[in-house]
Amino acid sequence: MFQGPKWRTEPSDLILPYNSPDQKAVIKCEAEGTPSLQYRWSLNGTLIDLRSDYRRHMSGGNLTISGLDRDQDTGIYQCTASNKWGSLLSHRASLQFAYLENYKTQTVRSAVNVREGQGVVLLCGPPTHSGELTFAWIFNEYPYFVQQDTRRFISQETGSLYVAKVESSDVGNYTCVVNNTITREKVLSLPTPLVLRNDGVMGEYEPKIEVHFPDSIPAAKGSTVKLECFALGNPVPEISWRRTSGVPFPGKVKMRNSNAVLEIPNFQQEDTGTYECVAENSRGKNTARGRLSFHAKPHWLQTITDTALSIEENLFWECKASGKPKPSYSWLRNGETLTSETRVQMENGALTVSALNLSDAGLYQCVAENKHGVIYSSAELMASMVPSPLGAVAPSHLPWVLCLPHISPGCCASLRIALLPNGTLRIANVTKRDSASYTCIARNQFGSASTTGMLLVTEPTRITLRPTNMEIIVGESIVLPCQMACDPALDVSFSWAFNGQLIDFQRDGEHFERTISGDLMIRSIQLSHGGKYVCHIDTDVESLSASAILVVKGPPGPPDKVSVEEITDSTAQLSWSPGRDNGSPITGYILQARTAFTVGWQAVDTVPEVVNGNLLTATVVGLNAWVEYQFRVVARNSVGVGEPSPPSIKTRTEDAMPDAAPTDVGGGGGTKSELVITWEPVPEELQNGEGFGYIVAFRPAGAAGTPWTRAAVSTPGASRHAFRNDSLLMPPFAPFDVKVAAFNDKGPGPFSSVATVFSAEEGRTEMSPDSARSVSAAQIEVFWEPLPAVPERVLGYEVVYWEDDTKPDTVGKVRISGNYTLVNVTGLTGHTPYYLAVAAFNTAGSGPQSVAINITTKKPPPGQPPVNVEWSMTGSLLTLHWDPVVATETESPVTGYMVQPEMEIASILTRLPSCFGRIMKQVQQRLAVREFDSQPADRFLVHISNCLWAALSKNPYMILNNV
Repeated sequence: MFQGPKWRTEPSDLILPYNSPDQKAVIKCEAEGTPSLQYRWSLNGTLIDLRSDYRRHMSGGNLTISGLDRDQDTGIYQCTASNKWGSLLSHRASLQFAYLENYKTQTVRSAVNVREGQGVVLLCGPPTHSGELTFAWIFNEYPYFVQQDTRRFISQETGSLYVAKVESSDVGNYTCVVNNTITREKVLSLPTPLVLRNDGVMGEYEPKIEVHFPDSIPAAKGSTVKLECFALGNPVPEISWRRTSGVPFPGKVKMRNSNAVLEIPNFQQEDTGTYECVAENSRGKNTARGRLSFHAKPHWLQTITDTALSIEENLFWECKASGKPKPSYSWLRNGETLTSETRVQMENGALTVSALNLSDAGLYQCVAENKHGVIYSSAELMASMVPSPLGAVAPSHLPWVLCLPHISPGCCASLRIALLPNGTLRIANVTKRDSASYTCIARNQFGSASTTGMLLVTEPTRITLRPTNMEIIVGESIVLPCQMACDPALDVSFSWAFNGQLIDFQRDGEHFERTISGDLMIRSIQLSHGGKYVCHIDTDVESLSASAILVVKGPPGPPDKVSVEEITDSTAQLSWSPGRDNGSPITGYILQARTAFTVGWQAVDTVPEVVNGNLLTATVVGLNAWVEYQFRVVARNSVGVGEPSPPSIKTRTEDAMPDAAPTDVGGGGGTKSELVITWEPVPEELQNGEGFGYIVAFRPAGAAGTPWTRAAVSTPGASRHAFRNDSLLMPPFAPFDVKVAAFNDKGPGPFSSVATVFSAEEGRTEMSPDSARSVSAAQIEVFWEPLPAVPERVLGYEVVYWEDDTKPDTVGKVRISGNYTLVNVTGLTGHTPYYLAVAAFNTAGSGPQSVAINITTKKPPPGQPPVNVEWSMTGSLLTLHWDPVVATETESPVTGYMVQPEMEIASILTRLPSCFGRIMKQVQQRLAVREFDSQPADRFLVHISNCLWAALSKNPYMILNNV
């Protein structure tokens, strides 16, 4: 009986000590099925080529790795079992190495100076490692270890040693001991001296929690949860725990290390909620809270089962799983990811395949996955044709001549030729000499019947050039050869199949073309073109085929399931699932982030600095506090950089005290008894939390011992603060040292650098203008005497002018900086009386205005030009005539006229022959502008030299029409 693969043993996770003695790993994989199974393995989604890998080999389905290498062998392994009925993909299994490096070469650790009665934290800072660590501390020398009690605590999360209240007996050297629970390795830090200060004993103070758990803690079902909480204080604080819901702790909950550790074994849904740690002494108390949320890997509620259907029927399978977060679903067919198309639809764990065909048969797997695990449910789909009457007999390697009427056996029998009981003539070891017509005769008592057929024996057909397995980069083009030699008497046809489906060269002509000789040309290869290609050669007597595997390499596919596992005020730990490597192993990942304050996606700094292709988690560093981030991951391989993953959900970093100080601190000016301080506001992305504002501090310049006067500004966008205190009697224009800091609900940030700002000046005293004169219809010139030397500064003067006190909208102002005594007021209206006043100004503003003076602008010139201009010429005399211009009452009287030839005359004269050069010079001199007395003023004459008339006599109108 035939059967597709079924799992007996699937791979499981391995964590091995690095540099272990045998340096060998065995990842188990075993399935059953008929016919026998073939196995293959992948690492991080890339098929392992065991033919060229001397370190890896298979025994049955088990993968053995010798000479283990941390960089090359770390990753996710999967096994695939296959036979003719299909392929089955195993669970993923991770292979990781545990190690603990030595502390890097370092100088002696600096001594920690502390007062007696004060709390202290000694940092361990474990070296680079992989695998679970435990920590201990040696006091002075081995084997004297620090004993934990209500006063001393060693965090198994950070390794640091916390002493709530230092006593004189605590003075000495402290060495951190780091143990790797898997490798059993142990390393020691250099000693840290603890020294008591001699400036007194620390007084009592309220508890300060230094060890606390995160605000949000995801806990997996069945896991053991440990929450740490420890506080410094004098007296030594007592630690207690409670649930904010008031529900008491079940009996399984344990308090360890003098209540500094709360342990919840076998975590279940009912253990979720907000947990509170309370540290209390006689001076007060402090609390820390965190919420435990329930997470669980997927668990099957409904699986799929083997199904047999006929072609053209519809398949519907549904699988359901529980888990938290809610699992996502995907489907595999013969170990390959199934994608939606016209006939194939997938939604929420349901698979529908419409109008089944034979190629749909195979092994299917429903995959349910969340960040805690992945589970598989498998079943076989058998698709068969509806039985139908036999219509043809397949050819055999031996020729058979069928003769259905019954005949007597024994006729025609020989060593090569035999007549079978059913009337069939069999000829063995056929040669060309057997080519002939054959007649089958059948007889009985009613008569006889016969039929004749022709047997043609040809040369065997053979493939002379076969396609070979190839690797190619996406976008390139190749030719898969398929050449053959056959008997000329045969008709030959070629066809090509791709992954079991005949290629339709008309429909897929954009990429596939069959040459006359039978080769297959593939243009602009896409990733979807990777797979098995089979060349079929059919003749009248036989069919041959040759196949090749085409591996298309391209940039990696987008990673998936990018999620934020942990987040602080400046870091975020990300995890993701690898995308398809597209034929070339993934060599690394690039992490990117965006916020509302960035332009598009930006690459971010990570730990480790270079994220290699074996890693599926990294920590983003250098983030801004209290900013909403989205993250995505981009994979790269030897071909290039792939498409980015879908973005993660928006996640806000934790809040923190501001770490950026305002910039461009300055100020000055204002009114009497004011000190105006200005700054550039801190951008929103650097405000680090809610309740943002500014602290403004100042003191007299150079008064180093004087305390700072401070004021709070609670507006985040503020850029100015005016300090006013009439009782302070702030001296005018006095220098002050000022600085500005930002604050939020977490506390204050650093102050800016100190700037010098002057207080407001006193206003200016009254002054008066000396004189003014009307320069033209649009301009008045104003004069004044400079002010005598006074305590107040003068930065400049301003002239205020207006037409009429009843028209306030006509007020204008001209301001001039410096020690000037004259200004021109322009843009005025002609023949209009104006009032003008002068005032001095400085940073305190303008002083009192002088008594206004009155002056009227000149009348404007006549607004109309002369009209009815005529000219006449007598001999060499040119005479012009025009009507006189009469000025109106608002215009100045006409005192004369000005005659000026247009430039076109001189331009045309320059075009005259060079022989008139002397004449042109004379003409240009005579064409200078002239003014004439206008008392008779109705005409005047302009005499032009005879030379000019001679030059223009041929065409005088050409020039004169331009006058």
